[in-house]
Amino acid sequence: MAETAASALLSVIFEKLADEAFKKFARSQKIDSELNELQSTLSHIQDLLTDASEKEITEKSVKKWLNSLQHLAYDIDDVLDDVATEAMRRELTQESGAITSKVRDLIVPTCCTKFSLSQRLHHKLDSINTKLQHLENQKGDLGLIVKNEKPKNNNRGNETSLLESEVVGRESEKEKLLNKLLQDEPCKENFSVLPIVGMGGVGKTTLAKLLYNDTQVKGRFELHAWVCVSDDFDISKITKTIFQAVSNENKEFADLNQLQVALKEKLKDKRFLLVLDDVWSENFNDWENLVLPFHSGARGSKVIMTSRKEQLLKMLGFDNLDHLETLSSEDALSLFALHALGVDNFDSHPTLRPKGERIVEKCGRLPLALKAIGRLLRAKTDEEKWDEVLNSKIWDSKSVGDFSADWKLVLLWLAEGFLNKSNAAKSPERIGYEYFEELLSRSFFQQSPNEEPLFVMHDLMNDLATFVAGEFFSRDDNRMATEDLAKYRHMSFIRDEYVAYHKFEAFKRAKGLRTLLPVYVGVDQWWDKFYLSSKILVDLLPELPLLRVLSLSRFSISEVPNSIGSLKHLRYLNLSKTDIKELPDNVGNLYNLETLIVFGCESLTKLPKSFLKLKKLRHFDMRDTPCLKKLPLGIGELKSLQTLTKIIIEGHGGFALTKLKVLKDLHGEISIEGLDKVQSSMHVREANLSLKRIDKLELKWDDVSGRETLEKEILNELKPHSDKLKMLEVMYYKGIEFPNWVGDPSYHRLVQLSLRGCKKCTSLPPLGQLPSLKQLLIQGMDDVKVISLELSRSTDVTFPSLEILRFEDMSSWEVWSTNSEATFPCLRELQIKNCPNLIDVLLEALPSLRVLRIYKCCESVLRSLVQAASSTTKLKIRSIFGLTDEVWRGVIENLGAVEELSIQDCDEIRYLRERGG
Repeated sequence: MAETAASALLSVIFEKLADEAFKKFARSQKIDSELNELQSTLSHIQDLLTDASEKEITEKSVKKWLNSLQHLAYDIDDVLDDVATEAMRRELTQESGAITSKVRDLIVPTCCTKFSLSQRLHHKLDSINTKLQHLENQKGDLGLIVKNEKPKNNNRGNETSLLESEVVGRESEKEKLLNKLLQDEPCKENFSVLPIVGMGGVGKTTLAKLLYNDTQVKGRFELHAWVCVSDDFDISKITKTIFQAVSNENKEFADLNQLQVALKEKLKDKRFLLVLDDVWSENFNDWENLVLPFHSGARGSKVIMTSRKEQLLKMLGFDNLDHLETLSSEDALSLFALHALGVDNFDSHPTLRPKGERIVEKCGRLPLALKAIGRLLRAKTDEEKWDEVLNSKIWDSKSVGDFSADWKLVLLWLAEGFLNKSNAAKSPERIGYEYFEELLSRSFFQQSPNEEPLFVMHDLMNDLATFVAGEFFSRDDNRMATEDLAKYRHMSFIRDEYVAYHKFEAFKRAKGLRTLLPVYVGVDQWWDKFYLSSKILVDLLPELPLLRVLSLSRFSISEVPNSIGSLKHLRYLNLSKTDIKELPDNVGNLYNLETLIVFGCESLTKLPKSFLKLKKLRHFDMRDTPCLKKLPLGIGELKSLQTLTKIIIEGHGGFALTKLKVLKDLHGEISIEGLDKVQSSMHVREANLSLKRIDKLELKWDDVSGRETLEKEILNELKPHSDKLKMLEVMYYKGIEFPNWVGDPSYHRLVQLSLRGCKKCTSLPPLGQLPSLKQLLIQGMDDVKVISLELSRSTDVTFPSLEILRFEDMSSWEVWSTNSEATFPCLRELQIKNCPNLIDVLLEALPSLRVLRIYKCCESVLRSLVQAASSTTKLKIRSIFGLTDEVWRGVIENLGAVEELSIQDCDEIRYLRERGG
């Protein structure tokens, strides 16, 4: 495990050493000979890592050697980063003008500054080379030798078809799959695939064994074969195993062709059952080549495939896969007892049952984990032993592994240097996404069952990650004051309501710390307040000069300390949802900064002029910063920017939209404010937004009188790419009508649309044919009187996916009608608010509507809608004009399905009667 981390760090170092600009600067500082020596020694050590990886588990001395190497690799990386940062600083200084340089030369001669830097680097590199040489010299004592190839893990691929003596649970799952195995379901091929998908350790292989060894199954199929595929999808090897199983022959074949021809003959007109266990491959071509001989089998043949990964199965047409769930609490407890006590119950040890139940839940009811922990406690009935396991540190991390969306994690990986930037074909972010998807498919991460954008780590995976991190990572606990903190490189701490200085004072000794990250356990509510001692900012941060990742998110801090500018290695700075009003000017000294997050800083009013020095900035998130009304002029020159969530257009020499033409890699979410200050639609065309990969776009004019024709031309030029857009909001647009692209069905990924404050528009765009639209808000369109064909302009199904529809503040709206019975088939929530002149609502049935809210409207709106939506279960009304007792009696006749009713400010109603009463 330590070998993997050390190897990854060495790769980063070799990449930096190979950079031509870096080598040029190194020669100018006369440190190239030391760096060549360093590279040579590291190469020799790298050759030993394959052997070290085999020995580190059993030999503590090798593990210690690898840890020493990793510590030294961190030190090397920091020194190289110093060199690269200084080179960048000098380049930026030269760009800022020669006058400053000449003044500096008069005060301090160049030879002296160069000598001072060179002297420092010589000293550091000499010390590092001495330590490296010492590590290499230890190879003889440790018995480390050069090996060309790291051997494959021999523990994988050993599963057989034989059942364990006792299997607990899975009766319902077995019965369901057994029916599929024993029935001839319609299939265009002679064989069909039966997938068993789930996370690692959930019991996929055990379930496959139950099916494979079932008596009925044995009798139905003439030929049987079991292959444990694992992550090496070797077609020849798999095919040979199948051939040997169905033929009882051990022939050798010259090539794959001969082997597959022979297998085809053996399977011909025979009904076969094949189990492909633990399939990891996602290569469809490999699959098609493997199954070529299967087509000769008899109809009704089956292939059971167990896998953690879904991609290949989706390619085979399995769109809705049933994932194998963990065991029930009862079955999980029985399985745990079986392996811990030798029997499947606690009858003989009733006092251990509560402890067993807690262990079962901590294991997440995963069979593999239950067996492992059960065997650990085998025949140990001493309650203290069970308490030791129950109170072990391996359970500490249950909820800490939550992060909202994969994007945050990718940015952290980027800052830590985990993403290879030398791959010209892919951006580091794209590589990070692919890493995340791979880990997700292997169940290292799991989708949170409760909140869609969250991912979690299972306790056992968290335990594994903590083990791999070893002595380089610290999680906040009570041991910090007594431990050797100097060894830590990464530290996370719980974001308590009050974070005091004394808790972190000892971390002044952690000079090599790279990561300082607060995490929150539990439900993070927006109204929660968190307080951080100012001494941590003023006294601690300057003592941590090597920080690369720093988050102060959610803390109630109003100032960013000036010392932040001295953290020259910083790549990631998260100040989101703090009370800061401005950033210090020396933020521009953070030459390596790649990610800056000020999202939700509602008091932030300005950004420093030094912003243009952040040449490496890739992601700048400033969503929800209402007081920020001006961007630094140089921001349009930061060519590395990929995320720029807010663009503020100014007049009179301020930031102009044309500045965006340099930023060719922008993607994701963008809000453009101040569009009323754009003087020509040609300026928008220059920005070329249609070529950028925007998935969420907010377009905002100031709420002032507009230029109707020009506004339409501007909005037309702001057309985003149709393949990417998922969310669109248009605010205070001053045109009379919308350009044709708004509502065009080619925007097939658009799921959320808001049109707000477009007061001059007399009609709505045709939105009804947007195929994926789920949420629609129409607000403050004062000149719209009739809504009918404008929403559809088609006799086909309109709004086929819409689930939530809201109309608000439509002061002139009078008529709402549709021309199709197939309208709003999926609409489940409708709100009409403050539409006082709406009288005629002519809608067909709303069969899916469950939630109806009507505020400040006429009683005719209420009557019409409850008739059209008889399946409504939740009705909320407020300030309904003309809602008398007589009208109400007619309304309640249509409320048979209502389970929740709320009535406010309807003073004309005197009685609430039961239906029919």
